[in-house]
Amino acid sequence: MVGGARPLYRAIVDALEEDIRTGRVSAGTRLPPQRRLAEALRVDFTTVSRAYNLASQRGLVEGRVGQGTFVRAPGPAPGPAPAVPSPRPRASVADPRMNVPPLPEGTAWREAMTRDIGALAAEMDMELLLRYQLAGGGEADRLAGVEWLRGRLSVSPDRLLVAAGAQAALLALVTTLCEPEDLICCEALTYPGFRSLAANQRLRLEGLPMDAEGLLPEAFEEACRTLRPKALYCVPTLHNPTTATLPLPRRQALVAIARQHGVPIIEDDAYGALAPGAPPPLAALAPDIVFHISGLAKCVSPALRVAYLLVPEPRQASRLTGALRATVGMTSPLTATLATRWIGNGTATLVRDAIRAETAARQRIAKKLLPPAWIATSPDAFHLWLRLPQEWGRGELLARFRPDSLGVVASDAFAVTAPPEALRIALGSPGDRQAMEAELRRMAELLAQAPDMPALFV
Repeated sequence: MVGGARPLYRAIVDALEEDIRTGRVSAGTRLPPQRRLAEALRVDFTTVSRAYNLASQRGLVEGRVGQGTFVRAPGPAPGPAPAVPSPRPRASVADPRMNVPPLPEGTAWREAMTRDIGALAAEMDMELLLRYQLAGGGEADRLAGVEWLRGRLSVSPDRLLVAAGAQAALLALVTTLCEPEDLICCEALTYPGFRSLAANQRLRLEGLPMDAEGLLPEAFEEACRTLRPKALYCVPTLHNPTTATLPLPRRQALVAIARQHGVPIIEDDAYGALAPGAPPPLAALAPDIVFHISGLAKCVSPALRVAYLLVPEPRQASRLTGALRATVGMTSPLTATLATRWIGNGTATLVRDAIRAETAARQRIAKKLLPPAWIATSPDAFHLWLRLPQEWGRGELLARFRPDSLGVVASDAFAVTAPPEALRIALGSPGDRQAMEAELRRMAELLAQAPDMPALFV
């Protein structure tokens, strides 16, 4: 019997262990596929996924590639997980300008990811490889998204869609909400990917003034009165590139203005899972007007192109599903299934927490090396915003400092209005803390010097 005060997935494993001990289930018995068992028990897929993972850890079952999951023969307790090889040097095709999560120290997160990838190959329903999946995600993957957002947002699966990364979700949104030549408001410094998307779709962007705390609500209100924007796009938590996090009063002011003028908000919450102390997302304050995007690229893995798109009303999910189908077709079933597994068995949380810890360690190093007057940053952000001393220009500094490993990007990439003399530094790009420290020390020494005098020609 399954139930009691224990978590349900543990109860399932305990029941299996008891059946094996008493002989009701014999060694070599093939367990049903996870989805079929979830339907039989009338529980969600993530519960069964977590149960199978725990049973494997206890040595009760084993996965066989292409065959499924089987009860193990009695024998000695399983030994420690096989050693995970040291990471290989980063491939030369990696783009050093991308703002990637730092590679955490330790091996627990790496062992969990490696184990789950192997187990997925053994247990996966092979039909998954030969079928097109639903645009917007199947039920199990949408339920995983609901679970991932739990604690920050309380949502129902009929308001959540699975997209092939945040960029795919953004594309679906702007093609649904806007027509060519429509105007969208955003921060004066904004995510370059959104700038590129807007240009591709022939949308106009209006960059709104910011201060150290982020977007100014009064500037948004003025734009609503005079420009009649079709939407507001913003990154309210750990803003890219400035790292600013909008305080709660500003969030409340923005959603009140948006409601008054009937302007939907596109909330890009790429970094929200990394900031446990941040105020509630805009979607929690105004679920009726906010389209919320929460991807896994920044908090679990950039290679995991999975994002969860939360819509205000279930009827809007149908239109956006059509937009996703028309633009990207579907989310890769392999990555969606892996994301669902990692969320269900806790691996995603383990990796996210390791990224948080590594980020905090790298930020402490950066604060020791770079004067506070030069930088805007947050302990939760794995990038920082470097405001250049008055005598330096961003072009001149970049010409003299070109470390491929530090991910230095000039403000021009983010600026919708006039770019300031500033650079974004991606602390996660260097492979380890020592490499990052060496590059930051070199930059600090360079900035402490006067720029070269211009050459004199006669």
